[in-house]
Amino acid sequence: MSNDEGVKIDIESPEQFEEDVSKIIKEEEEKKKASEEKSENPEEAKTGEEPVEEKEENVSGEKETSQDEGKEAEEENNKKKHHGKKDKKEKKDPRDEKIADLEDRVKRQMAEFENFRKRTDKEKSQMYDMGAKNVIEKILPVIDNFERGLESIPEGSDKAFVDGMQMIYKQLSGELEKLGVKPIEAVGQPFDPNFHNAVMQTESEEYESGTVAQELQKGYMYHDTLVRPSMVAVVS
Repeated sequence: MSNDEGVKIDIESPEQFEEDVSKIIKEEEEKKKASEEKSENPEEAKTGEEPVEEKEENVSGEKETSQDEGKEAEEENNKKKHHGKKDKKEKKDPRDEKIADLEDRVKRQMAEFENFRKRTDKEKSQMYDMGAKNVIEKILPVIDNFERGLESIPEGSDKAFVDGMQMIYKQLSGELEKLGVKPIEAVGQPFDPNFHNAVMQTESEEYESGTVAQELQKGYMYHDTLVRPSMVAVVS
């Protein structure tokens, strides 16, 4: 017996030998044909590798899903952090609240003090005006007497005496004017009941009806306040 490519051949029978040789040749031809078909159809030869590609696709899909899940988890964490910051902002520090409360109190007190100051200044001004008005009302009769005395000086009187009286009158009138006291214009003006006190009616060729023709007593104003109305005679 002899070995040729792993096939046992019985050399004792020539016929058997020929059959074995033909079988071997046939098997070799079939193997060669099969290998040629595999080389002509490489896609069919790679059919065994397709599951590997599917595995790779599955792996890539798993990677993508894991990445998406990671992104979602990261976004949720960011949202939680953001909400946490909002909660911290919403929770004010008690010290800040105390400071804001004190600042509000100080502002309120300053506003109240400013209103109090303005009110007291106004009250002081009103009190001053009332006091000045009372003093002026008491001085006005003295002014009236000065005017009457100057008008009734007889002719031939001592000139020095007359000049002295006129100087005193002018000085007193000037001081009153500095304080804001001014006489009210009456003669030739239309009658105004707010400033004129009509005590009589008269006839006049010079003035029209309703016009002040004669001033019997001077009226005075203290700034914008009436101290005393003018006593007048109005043309009928």
